[in-house]
Amino acid sequence: MSDCIFCQIAAGQIESDIVYEDELVVAFRDLNPQAPTHILLIPRQHMGSLDAASDEDIQLLGHLTLVAAQIGRSEGIAEDGYRLLTNVGPDAGQSVPHLHFHLLGGRVMHWPPG
Repeated sequence: MSDCIFCQIAAGQIESDIVYEDELVVAFRDLNPQAPTHILLIPRQHMGSLDAASDEDIQLLGHLTLVAAQIGRSEGIAEDGYRLLTNVGPDAGQSVPHLHFHLLGGRVMHWPPG
């Protein structure tokens, strides 16, 4: 989608601090970090949210989570722990209508968040 900011980042049309990319996934540092490490992971293909996923997306979603784990290790946050989350819809706080996971770490996080 030409007006989707995450599609534009994935296509290299908008500069971003990319920490990982392959043919399926792009991961980049969040511009408004909520933790010392805050990385967004997006599929290159446009998908509005996790709610739009189907059985055909199982490999992509599995790949996204494995990439997140790899990034957690490479960022040095895996041993102490990190949070991986996605928001689905505006009531959950999804501000960009493109599936994305937040990888957060580098500090103690409490539950429930707040």
